[in-house]
Amino acid sequence: MKRFLLLLSFFVAGVIQAQTADEVIQKYTAAMGGLDAFNKVTSAKITGNIISQGMPMPLTIQLINNKAVRTDVDAMGQEIVTVYNKGTGWKINPYTGAETATELSGQELTEARLQTSLVNNLMDYKKRGHSVELAGQEDVEGVKCYKIKLVSADDKKTTMYFINTADYLLIKTTATREMQGQEMEVETFYSDLKDFNGLKFYMMRSQKIQGQVFQEVKLDKVELNIPIDENIFKM
Repeated sequence: MKRFLLLLSFFVAGVIQAQTADEVIQKYTAAMGGLDAFNKVTSAKITGNIISQGMPMPLTIQLINNKAVRTDVDAMGQEIVTVYNKGTGWKINPYTGAETATELSGQELTEARLQTSLVNNLMDYKKRGHSVELAGQEDVEGVKCYKIKLVSADDKKTTMYFINTADYLLIKTTATREMQGQEMEVETFYSDLKDFNGLKFYMMRSQKIQGQVFQEVKLDKVELNIPIDENIFKM
C-alpha cells in the first residue's frame, strides 16, 4: 500500500509538472469567465476606494472596452484624473504639478492604454505580442502556485503571475515599478473574487513593498454594458 501511495504521489506530481504555460493561462482565463466573454463587454463602470496610509480615496473607473478609459480619484479634496482615448491621453494631478489637463507620453501613455481593456496582459498575451514561460512552482502564503513569467512587448519589463494549482485563480503578481526615482519590486495580492454576469473580478488588491502594505484598492461595484458619455474622455 505504501508503495502504491508513493507511486500515486509521483503520478500526481508528474501531471502537475506536465502543464504548459498556455494550458495554465487558458484554465486561468476560463476560471475568470473566458476571454471571448470579456471582449464582448462594451463598457464598464467600476467604483471603490484606494486606501493609502489608512485613508480611503474614492475611485471611479469608466471605460469603453479596448477603446477609452477614464480614472478619477478624490485624493483629500484634490481631483486626480487619468484618461486614454484612441491613441492619446491626458491627466490632471496637482501632486505632480499637472494642475490643468496635461498630455500623457511615454510610459504613462502606455500604462493608460493598458487600462482600456477588461482583460489583463496574461489573458490576452498572444494578441498583444508579449512572451510567456512557465517558471516552475512556488508556495504563496501556503498556496501552491504555478509561476508564469510574462515579458511585455511594450517595454520588455517582466511581471510574474502566481496562479493556484488547484483552481487556476490568480493569487499574486510581482513587478518592478519606479517609485520616487527608484526601481522597487511591488507584490500585488488578489482576493474577494465576485461574479458579475458570469465574469469574475477581484474586489480587493493589496500592494506590498518589502512585505509592507503601502496601498490597497477595494472595489464596491462593477457595472457592465452601461451607457458611457464619450465626452468624459475629451481633454
